[in-house]
Amino acid sequence: MRVIDDVEQTRAYARSLRRPLGLVPTMGALHEGHLSLVRAARRDCASVAVSIFVNPTQFGPNEDFASYPRDLERDLALLRDEGVDLVFVPSVEQVYPPGFDTTVSLQRTAARLEGAHRPGHFAGVATVVAKLFIIIEPNRAYFGQKDGQQTIVVRRMTQDLNLPVEIVVLPTVREPDGLAMSSRNVYLTPEERRAAPALYRGLRRATELFEAGERDAETLRQAVRAVVAGEPLIALEYVSLAALDTLDELERVDRPAMLSLAARLGHARLIDNVLLPPPTDTRQGGR
Repeated sequence: MRVIDDVEQTRAYARSLRRPLGLVPTMGALHEGHLSLVRAARRDCASVAVSIFVNPTQFGPNEDFASYPRDLERDLALLRDEGVDLVFVPSVEQVYPPGFDTTVSLQRTAARLEGAHRPGHFAGVATVVAKLFIIIEPNRAYFGQKDGQQTIVVRRMTQDLNLPVEIVVLPTVREPDGLAMSSRNVYLTPEERRAAPALYRGLRRATELFEAGERDAETLRQAVRAVVAGEPLIALEYVSLAALDTLDELERVDRPAMLSLAARLGHARLIDNVLLPPPTDTRQGGR
């Protein structure tokens, strides 16, 4: 496994790897959700690259960039065990050198939900992902459904800019009690950790109603709120039921949709989502 922190050296080594090449972009603090993406890339591709970069441009001024969990040695040991070929670990200066003056911004899909609550977030995401695609030139890139809006933004950017990368989205990996795995779960106190699964229980309750025939979007949103309200430690920021392609909020669920939420538990801000109807093929490819 080669670990490289230089852009040009990474570009050269990536070009030497057997194709197809799969890329798993991460911010480190790896957990089973990340490793499930690495394993999928390993199954699909002749070579696998992983990036580890805590991207400052996707954090707001009062967010947790400085305190975001970092453990590079542990991450590298995990990736070595998974048979990864290349790990790109650039510094901020490598990604954003002095004078850097370019961003990739999306208009509609990035302006809602997380984009409305975290201004500038998706410009940071889209810019760094575009740079990773240009530097490493993967054939496929792997993302988790847990970051549902991010997958929509990345797919839209890839299509709009004609980037020759297949975007593969895999199901959210969850703890046994349903909590979506996230690097930020380490912020939860024991009491908050016990309360947090109510987020997924709310999503599941709405899914059950949908599967029983309910199509009124506000009824489904309210079902989520009612379950989460039973945990006073959770402060919901939003519950959304939006069209999967445009993220327009729906009145009736008459097309593929994403039911999503964001909430705060103490110092942690958590997001989660489910797709309605649930996909029959758990792998969502496409450019």
